[in-house]
Amino acid sequence: MRSSGCVTYNRIECMVSHMKTTLKIDDSVFARLKREAARQRRTMSGLVEEALRLLFSTQKKQTELPPLPSFESGGTLVDIADRDALYQAMEGR
Repeated sequence: MRSSGCVTYNRIECMVSHMKTTLKIDDSVFARLKREAARQRRTMSGLVEEALRLLFSTQKKQTELPPLPSFESGGTLVDIADRDALYQAMEGR
């Protein structure tokens, strides 16, 4: 019996790290992929994964967000720690 490299209790983790999926690839691109994989003696999956990793590593890194705008309000009209002044400003006392 050949081992798949995953023990029974670890099978889910292996499935998650090597997900099988279906891709729709143009016939001409697929033919080139197949030839290149044969030329390099590699799997098509390996080449596609390498190409995707290269694509993701060369994409523009997310830049820092610009700072939020700030506005000059002209200062405070009342000290909010002064309850009487605050009530007077709110109620016009």
